[in-house]
Amino acid sequence: MRNFFRELWDNESGQDATEYVLLVVLIALAITAGMTVLATGINGAYSNASTTLNTTTSGS
Repeated sequence: MRNFFRELWDNESGQDATEYVLLVVLIALAITAGMTVLATGINGAYSNASTTLNTTTSGS
């Protein structure tokens, strides 16, 4: 039994796949966070443009 656990501990064949999956997950989280910030900025820009257009057209 001890040898079985030692083999499992020393076996590194799946380690690369796990590292790549973790890297992809971290990149996906960074992209999601970046898109959230970007979406908020774009929403604010369109809101400002809409307010400006409504003020300009209603004043005529």
